[in-house]
Amino acid sequence: MDESKLFQEAVSDVKPLEAVARVDLKKNAQDAVTQAERRQSAIKTLERDPNHLSTDYVEMVKPYDILEFKKAGVQEGVFRKFRLGKYQIDARLDLHHKTVDQSRREVFQFIEDCMKYDLRTVMILHGKGEKEATPALLKSWVNKWLPEIDDVLAYHSAQRQHGGTGAVYVMLRKSERKKQETREKHGLKGGH
Repeated sequence: MDESKLFQEAVSDVKPLEAVARVDLKKNAQDAVTQAERRQSAIKTLERDPNHLSTDYVEMVKPYDILEFKKAGVQEGVFRKFRLGKYQIDARLDLHHKTVDQSRREVFQFIEDCMKYDLRTVMILHGKGEKEATPALLKSWVNKWLPEIDDVLAYHSAQRQHGGTGAVYVMLRKSERKKQETREKHGLKGGH
């Protein structure tokens, strides 16, 4: 008799063991939601966030501190007129009742939009946070974020009638299109 037939005869009355689950897998709707949230988070992480404003440590300022920043190249007379609130304010962003994360997104988008529409002097109302658990929290973050934005040439705490130390004037650079218009208006040769 051949070996294969012998084996078949030997095991003909053997019954397979019942499979017993070693782990009780009870899935519920919450697991599906959690998994979907994790998947969305992973996708967002993979997408490049154009908002480069920092989210790490911020040096805290006080509610009544005056904020001031000026890049090299901004003329003193222009800056003086700017900090005294002598330029027309083209747009305002109010951050009152916003979280730090919401404010970060809104400041970034606000400056992007202002540049798109060739606005030069804008204002951000950040508040003083005097009644908050962490006074001047948004003010401190705005003070950190604005110098991180290339299009921001200068900023200064507003005059009293515009919100005082609870707001800041922001001077934005002139767009290439506006620079070209100025050159043409004054008969200057093109070039950068």
